[in-house]
Amino acid sequence: MMTVYLSHGLESGPNALKVQALKRVAEQRHDCEAVVIDYRGIAAPQERLQYLLNVIADRNDSLANCVMAGSSLGGWLSAAVSAHEPVLGCFLLAPALGLPNYPQTSLTLQAAHTHIIHGWRDDVVPPGPVIEHAQSQRLSLRLLDDDHRLHNSLETILTDFEHFLAQCASPLPSH
Repeated sequence: MMTVYLSHGLESGPNALKVQALKRVAEQRHDCEAVVIDYRGIAAPQERLQYLLNVIADRNDSLANCVMAGSSLGGWLSAAVSAHEPVLGCFLLAPALGLPNYPQTSLTLQAAHTHIIHGWRDDVVPPGPVIEHAQSQRLSLRLLDDDHRLHNSLETILTDFEHFLAQCASPLPSH
């Protein structure tokens, strides 16, 4: 059973459009449990990260069976968890990577599967550093003609997420 942890952005909440849409996709699978994290009232990225790690520990989940998914700061949190310990998957939407005021901006992701979706017109998290990050680790990256919120790309995001979860559920080929 995969646990999918969904993390919203800085000024968003657990009922945000993308988080709830991703939750519905995960819940359609018989092998997934979706957990939406509520970070409201916790502003600092490091405090949110510790909160997320505490929730995972309290649930006694093995990160090897967890998919971390998030948007903006939630994407940074998902990446930060995988930099902390290997995870099954990271699905990142406009992740806050490469920002000067964030801790650990060049995280090394440790995920069996990673997919990043970013908007070319993102004026909150510029695409350049995210592209460089994806290139340096050879991570799957889809760039779309959209802004930071990616609301015009929701259908594409959900299709990619369905494929991503199927990929995570498949056993890795042995070398």
